[in-house]
Amino acid sequence: MRHIANRDQDQAWNGYEGTFWAANQDRWDGVNGGFDEPLLAAAAITGGDRVLDIGCGAGRTTRLAARRAGAGRALGLDLSAPMLGRARESARSEGIGNVTFEQADIQVHPFGTGTFDVAISRFGVMFFADPVAAFANIGRALRPGGRIAFVCTARADRNEWLQAIRGLGDLLPVDGLGTSANPGMFSLADPETVRDVLSRAGYEAIGTTPVEAYGTWGRDASDAAAFLLDSGPGRHLLSRAGEDDRARARQRLVDLLRPHEREGALQLRSAALLVTARRPG
Repeated sequence: MRHIANRDQDQAWNGYEGTFWAANQDRWDGVNGGFDEPLLAAAAITGGDRVLDIGCGAGRTTRLAARRAGAGRALGLDLSAPMLGRARESARSEGIGNVTFEQADIQVHPFGTGTFDVAISRFGVMFFADPVAAFANIGRALRPGGRIAFVCTARADRNEWLQAIRGLGDLLPVDGLGTSANPGMFSLADPETVRDVLSRAGYEAIGTTPVEAYGTWGRDASDAAAFLLDSGPGRHLLSRAGEDDRARARQRLVDLLRPHEREGALQLRSAALLVTARRPG
C-alpha cells in the first residue's frame, strides 16, 4: 500500500485534474516546454547519472533527462496514476529503455540513501503539504554532493495567463489565485521562501534565478480560453458562478486573450524561478 501524506493532492491528481492533464499533455508541454532547456542545463546531467524527476507528471522531463543520462537512468515519481500511465506509454513509443515511473508521495517515499546523483522538477514541487519534510526526503535520496535543480512558478504579475484570469474578477471568485498559500502553485514564488525551505531541509549552495518563457496555450484566443477554463482551477471557478456569469466570463476571457494571438497560435509569457542547490558532502 502506498504511504500518502498529502491526501488532498492525491485526490486531485487522481481525479479530474490528473485526467485532464494526461489527456492534454501535449498542450501542457507546449505551455511549459520553454523551461526544459534552462532546467536541464542547470541540472548538468552527464552520462551515467542517476536522475530523480520530482512530480514528473506525464514524464516529458524524465524522458529528456534519461536521454542525457545515457548509460545512467531516470526515475519519475508522481501522485497521479493517469499521468504516469501516459508517461509509460510515451517512453515505450519513444523507445527509451533507461527510464521508469512510480506512483508515490515524494514527501514520505522510502528512498534508498544516496540513490541519485541529481534531482530535477518542472513545476512539480509547489504542492507539498510539508515542503521542508519533502525536500529533506529528496536530499536523503541524493548522494553526498548530489544536486537538485527545479523550476517553480513565480511573479504572479509576470504570468500573463493569471493576469487574464484576474480580469474576470467581477464575474468569478478569483481573489485567491496567485497567493502564496501552501500547498499551491505560488507557494514558492518568493526567493526568500525557497532559500529558507531548502536551508531548513539541509541543502547548501542555494541559488534562485528568475526565468521567463512564452508557451503556446492554443490555436487562438477561443481555443486557449476553453483550455484554461476547462482545467482544474478554471473549472472550480466556473462551478462557483451562475450560468449567466459563466457565459460572460468565457466570452470576456476570449477578448482578453485576443491581443496575444500571433502566427496561428495563442502565446502567453510565464515566469518562474530556476532553483539550484546541493546536498552537503
